[in-house]
Formats: sequence, structure tokens, C-alpha cells
Amino acid sequence: MSILLQADTLSVAGENLAEAVPVEKTLSIIELLTSGGLAGQIIMAALFIMLFVALYLYFERLMAINEASKVDTNFMSLVKDNIKNGRIDNAKMACAHSKSPVARLIEKGISRIGKPLNDINTAIENAGKLEINKLEKNVSMLATISGAGPMTGFLGTVVGMIQAFHKMATAGGQIEVGALSEGIYTAMTTTVVGLVIGIIAYVGYNHLVVKTDKIVHQMEANAVDFLDLLNDPA
Repeated sequence: MSILLQADTLSVAGENLAEAVPVEKTLSIIELLTSGGLAGQIIMAALFIMLFVALYLYFERLMAINEASKVDTNFMSLVKDNIKNGRIDNAKMACAHSKSPVARLIEKGISRIGKPLNDINTAIENAGKLEINKLEKNVSMLATISGAGPMTGFLGTVVGMIQAFHKMATAGGQIEVGALSEGIYTAMTTTVVGLVIGIIAYVGYNHLVVKTDKIVHQMEANAVDFLDLLNDPA
């Protein structure tokens, strides 16, 4: 009899212990991103649009800059040889086949051969400015997103806190933690996503600037080399 009582006691204790142990709730990333209510979802949508635009601009510019940086190592030697031997048309053809900013810069200078050196220098500088503008096309938008992303995230933080405090004010002292979750989710998730987007855009922008600067230095070096050739064609 005592054994049966002990078994019943252990069984009841086990049931009570099972009831006392809280069930762990998991939250997926999708649920986390969409659990901030309508305001949070609107801000999150704006952030993801920024992320898509930033990634598109980065990879599009990266491919364009990588393509522009491809210059044949024998290009300037071929141009010099043709110019020294009076084969101006051949030098122009070499530039046309290269299809790079450096080649277009040199081609502009070749087309001005016979004019004063200052005019040739000015033509090369103007062509260089056009090439730089092509390389930097839409890159400034990455810098804008790197600042706008975190600011939009902080806007979500403010909106989420307003939602939380509004529910606290209208609850009449009977507020539950679960009722505040929507505003808190909005505040936290938008801040994190905004900061991540800002970091991605900022790093991408600086990477493109560094690669563009290398091409600019490349153009300057070849332009100086070309002008030196005209100063002393022998």
C-alpha cells in the first residue's frame, strides 16, 4: 500500500514539475522581421529596397570598373612606336581596339596632334573628366544609402517606442509584456537591419572609390607619358 502511495505521489510531482517547466518558444527570422505591425513592415520594406539598390549598384559598378581597368601592357609601347614612325592612323586604331578609358584618353590626344601642346593637354583633361564621370556613375547613391539606411532604422526605433508607450498609456495599469512586443520588435529589428544595410553600402562605396582612384592614376600616368612623347618625339 505504501509503495502505491509513493508511486502516486511521484506521479503527481512529475506532472506538477512538467507543468512548471516553461515551453521554450522559437522565433524565425521571417517572423521577427514581420512581427512589428504595419508601421514596422513598411519601414522594413523600405530598408530592403535600399539593400537591393545598394547591392545592384555595387556589383554593376564593380563589373564596369573591372572592365575599364583592363589595359594591354603593350598598349603604350604600340602607340609610341606608331607615333614615332608617323603612323597616326595605326595609333588611332590601336586605341579603338583597346576600348578602355586610358585608350580613349590617348585617342583624344592623338586626334589633336599638330595643334599647340596646351590645346592637346586641355583636350586630354576634358576627356579624362568625362571618363571619371562615367566610372563614378551612381556611386554617390551608395554613399547616400550608407547614411539613409541607419537613419531609417532609427526611425523604426522611434516608431516602435511610440507604439509601446501608447499601449502602456492606454492599458490603464493592466499592461502585459506580450502587448508591448509589437512595438519592441519594431524598435529593435529596424535598427539592426538599418545598421547592417548602412555598413554594407559604406564598405561597398569605399571599395569602389579605391578601385576608381587606381584607374584615375592609370589614366594620369599614361597621359603624362603621351605628352612627354609629343615634347620629345625623337
